[in-house]
Amino acid sequence: MKRETLFLKVAVIFMGIPVLALCIFLVPEIANFAAELYPDHTYLKYLVYIELYATAIPFYFALYQAFKLLSYIDKNKAFSELSVHVLKNIKFCAIIISSLYVAGLPLFYLIAEKDDAPGLILIGMVMIFASMVIAVFAAVLQKLLKNAIEIKSENDLTV
Repeated sequence: MKRETLFLKVAVIFMGIPVLALCIFLVPEIANFAAELYPDHTYLKYLVYIELYATAIPFYFALYQAFKLLSYIDKNKAFSELSVHVLKNIKFCAIIISSLYVAGLPLFYLIAEKDDAPGLILIGMVMIFASMVIAVFAAVLQKLLKNAIEIKSENDLTV
């Protein structure tokens, strides 16, 4: 099974690399841009840092959980409570990311209003929607996996 999940493990790693590059190179530029737009409100720079770096933490935790789930699949432990717990963690990470972007939407609005860039608000909305879709998908998978584990345990008791 290791061969089948190798591509997915590599994909998980490659998903983290662009976000790391964005955190290193683009977030400071965005924060400085926000500070330039509102020179009287220099604290906006720190709000941008907090908002964007705070969303990176649950993102990387969710990637780690996905990597763990793939490891469980490699070890033939896909239908276990460990996998259910991993999906639950991924769901909570997606909800946290969505909540952080909902809380930061006024910040996106301030920057978009001053710079006359309505697409920035749309980017914030897409991030909220995408993370909620991931949360719902993880919740559905979690429920299906729980049901499959229950059916498997019933079948084991019957035989």
